[in-house]
Amino acid sequence: MNESTMSVIRKMQLNEATEHLIYKDLSERIKGDNAAVLAKISAEEKKHAAIWGKYTGDNPSPSTFKVFYYRLLAIVFGITFVINLMESGEEGAQENYSSRANDVPEAISIYKDEQAHEEALIKMIDEERLRYISSMVLGLNDALVELTGALAGFTFALGSTTTIAMAGFITGSAATLSMAASEYLSKKNDPNEEHPLKAAIYTGIAY
Repeated sequence: MNESTMSVIRKMQLNEATEHLIYKDLSERIKGDNAAVLAKISAEEKKHAAIWGKYTGDNPSPSTFKVFYYRLLAIVFGITFVINLMESGEEGAQENYSSRANDVPEAISIYKDEQAHEEALIKMIDEERLRYISSMVLGLNDALVELTGALAGFTFALGSTTTIAMAGFITGSAATLSMAASEYLSKKNDPNEEHPLKAAIYTGIAY
């Protein structure tokens, strides 16, 4: 096996080991059948890493930064967002598995497992936070425009860093309440919206 192939296998082994921890972490954050699906995928990713390890003779440590990064995204944007993000990177990995079949016979079975993962994950795309993504984007967008502009003005007008920070905090707090209230009233008048208070909370938190 040439060095180029071995390098790719090492990279896939590290990726499988890291995704094992990510899926495990996600499975512990939700309940029900989806948690069982993620736990199963996590176990299979660990098994795949062990298969690649037979060829590399190594046991690399998972990327703690990547695990932390996806954990943070799950907290902020929700598990569905993270699953979609991870799934977008699976396509390239699946191509690597199929192209290494001549060197690694197990690559075909791993490739089939990854395809099964994709189908299982697609069926899971239904999360409350995703239904309120428009409210979150509204809060983020408004904060970027209004709060950033206000802080820029305070910086030019005020000389004290403490005063600027305090003025920014007061402005941000008041604007958060204002945005949340506006979103609540807007959703309250929408006959298709069952939980206007939740939409207001997501907008306020995003802001």
